[in-house]
Amino acid sequence: MSTKSYGQITQDGLWTNNPALVQLLGLCPLLAVTGTVVNALGLGLATMLVLVGSNIAVSMVRNYVPSAVRLPAFVMIIASYVTCTELLMQAYTYELYTVLGIFIPLIVTNCAILGRADAFAAKNPILPSALDGFMMAMGFAVVLVILGAMREIIGQGTLFSNMDLLFGESAKTWKITLFTDYPDFLFAILPPGAFVGMGLLIAFKNIIDTKLKDRENLKKEPVVSGSKRVRVTGKIV
Repeated sequence: MSTKSYGQITQDGLWTNNPALVQLLGLCPLLAVTGTVVNALGLGLATMLVLVGSNIAVSMVRNYVPSAVRLPAFVMIIASYVTCTELLMQAYTYELYTVLGIFIPLIVTNCAILGRADAFAAKNPILPSALDGFMMAMGFAVVLVILGAMREIIGQGTLFSNMDLLFGESAKTWKITLFTDYPDFLFAILPPGAFVGMGLLIAFKNIIDTKLKDRENLKKEPVVSGSKRVRVTGKIV
């Protein structure tokens, strides 16, 4: 039985404990490949496949793996899923696979995946572990896509360019040109632009969290008993 409800698992993955915005895990590929939406979405889907699969597998074998060798066993499971993901991408999205390059094999070293396997899947049944992996991957992918959209718009003045790398020939018409004759803004395309964009997203999340916390505190403030209502008449000069 999971110690968390499905609602809490969902909220943790998407917002409260988001691996990119809160845990700050997996930043190396996140900052490197989010130059466009298609690159971000490709890496997000690959990470999701590995994270969900490894969480399910770790949960299934959690009672049979001695604690002394659990981490090497978890790494082997994750590496197996990464290999399967690589083969799938080579078979169906080879051009996108070459664009993402070394960052697909490096999913094995993504701390977010090994962290969820050890912190959650190794202690919970299959269904909550699968949901935890899906929601954590979804939260990570959403941040990837938002950052990729920001960098593509500011850097190139377009959105959804080269989506055919992931969705086939029919997706060539998805490209939206927001600014004609737009001079590319190289800073947004390069990794320093990714750092600035990531900082803005983290700041935006913190502002929302602060406002929500202030609103909850206002609701919890006790009503002062014995207060007297003061009636003011006339005009105060």
